[in-house]
Amino acid sequence: MNKEDFFYLGRILKSHGNKGHVLVLFDVDNPENYAGLDAVYLDLHGERVPFVIESLELKHNRKAAVRFEDFGSPDDAEALAGFEMYLPSDALPKLSGKKFYYHEIKGFRVNDLNHGEIGIVKDVLELPHQSLLQVMHGDREVLIPIVDEVIRKVDRRCKTLTIKAPDGLIEIYL
Repeated sequence: MNKEDFFYLGRILKSHGNKGHVLVLFDVDNPENYAGLDAVYLDLHGERVPFVIESLELKHNRKAAVRFEDFGSPDDAEALAGFEMYLPSDALPKLSGKKFYYHEIKGFRVNDLNHGEIGIVKDVLELPHQSLLQVMHGDREVLIPIVDEVIRKVDRRCKTLTIKAPDGLIEIYL
C-alpha cells in the first residue's frame, strides 16, 4: 500500500500506567467508531508499519488507553510516544448524503447554485472555529465555509460539490 491509501487516525501521546499501555489521541469525530480496532499502522521513519492492538479502552476527550501486542513495559510504551497512527482508507465507514471526509474531496469541482462553477478544491483548512474549503479559481483562492447551510450536494461519482455560498462571498474573491 502507498501512503495515499491511508488516513490519519491520531497519534500516541505518552506511556500510560505501568503495564505497557499508551495514551492515544484520536483525531476523528467519533472515536467510538474505532473502539473495536484490531490493529493500526504507525508511521515509523516514513514507513507504515502494522501494530496489533491487544486492548483499547476509550477515555474522555477523544483519548484512549491502548496496549499493543509485544509491548509489555512502560519503557516499551514510552518508545512509541509521538508516533502517528493510520488506518487504510478502505477501513473508513462509508458516508452518504452531504457528509464527506476532508481528504476525499480534494480535487472535486465546486459549483455554486448562483454563480456556476467556482473551481477545484485544493485543500481543507481546519481552523479553530471553522473549517474552510480552499478552492482555486484559476490562480485565485476562494475560501468557503464548510457548514450544512452552504454544502448542498456531494456527488462522489462526478467528483463535484454543489454549494450555495452566502450572499456576497463569491463576489469578494472574484
